[in-house]
Amino acid sequence: MSPPPHAHAVHLPLGPASYDILIGPGLLAELPDVLAARCPAARYAIVSDSAVAPLHGERLLGRLKERAEAFLVSFPAGEWNKTRDTWSALTDKLLAGGLGRDGAVIALGGGVVGDLAGFVAATYLRGIPYVQAPTSLLAMIDSSIGGKTGVDTPHGKNLVGAFHQPRAVVADVDTLATLPPLHIASGVAEALKHGAIADADYFAATAAASGAIMLRDRAALLDLVRRSVEIKAAVVAVDERERGARARLNFGHTVAHALESVSGYELIHGEAVAIGMVAEADLGERLGVTEPGTASAIADALTSFGLPTNTGAALDVNRAADAVTHDKKNRREAVRFAFIRQIGDSARSSDGSWTVTVNEHHLRDLFRRVSTQ
Repeated sequence: MSPPPHAHAVHLPLGPASYDILIGPGLLAELPDVLAARCPAARYAIVSDSAVAPLHGERLLGRLKERAEAFLVSFPAGEWNKTRDTWSALTDKLLAGGLGRDGAVIALGGGVVGDLAGFVAATYLRGIPYVQAPTSLLAMIDSSIGGKTGVDTPHGKNLVGAFHQPRAVVADVDTLATLPPLHIASGVAEALKHGAIADADYFAATAAASGAIMLRDRAALLDLVRRSVEIKAAVVAVDERERGARARLNFGHTVAHALESVSGYELIHGEAVAIGMVAEADLGERLGVTEPGTASAIADALTSFGLPTNTGAALDVNRAADAVTHDKKNRREAVRFAFIRQIGDSARSSDGSWTVTVNEHHLRDLFRRVSTQ
């Protein structure tokens, strides 16, 4: 299937679950055509949140209803609403709306919307198709790709969920015009992570383009989204279920998820990832895994976007360390980190895996340093 005019398509080859990530300006206006070609259904449920629905949801609903039956449901915006209760409420709304097994879900919003709507689609009537229509930079380059869906629990982030690949991802970069600067920077943290694990030139180019990116220059944003999508799609293609190489994408995230949990999600995801990358690169240097000076180089790039590199306040080290030990990526109580050897090159452990075991002493020392650097 050809992409819409002016769209760039990145193909994610996953056998029968393969799909395209479509990137370009004005693509929401062309979403009905994309749905007809890639996710045909008798009825569509647009799932959004209270921030995105007024901006894009009603307009998209109007376009869809010219071609098919459709309705819009939403929930209060915010990571703290990514819960089993919200999943239950959304499921009830879809049942009340008459969505059947011949229906499909459209996830319209940022990462929280994509994770929740994807989990609803994965479990509703034992699974129905869905399409990701990310409206934040972070969602476009990260959470909308790869089929991870789920909700948070009091024990940690994304601990209940499912792998459920979308039929397509439609990234309309024009929606980024409504994002506040912090949310643009938050997305860039993930872009820099992609460069840090796989492409040193992309890392350097992203840092050098900070001015244009923060001014939402369309060409700069298109380049950013395209390359990050290519990197993430290439990793997911070889490891759909995170049994090996996909763990590389967790660089910075083991610390980030703990910080999000301890802060009650006052830290937004990109801020937490920024702190996490610096902290994990610093730990990697002290363990002899990461090339000296890497943490400093990452911190310099993050600072150019106004992102934090430490918590800026005292941290409850015990709570943060406990949050890591409950992280879903840990196995048999061993805490494992995805390190980089240097910018552009992920590290591998002596057993060939993409993660390295970290003992409790180093873990607690890491969090002490995070709040004092």
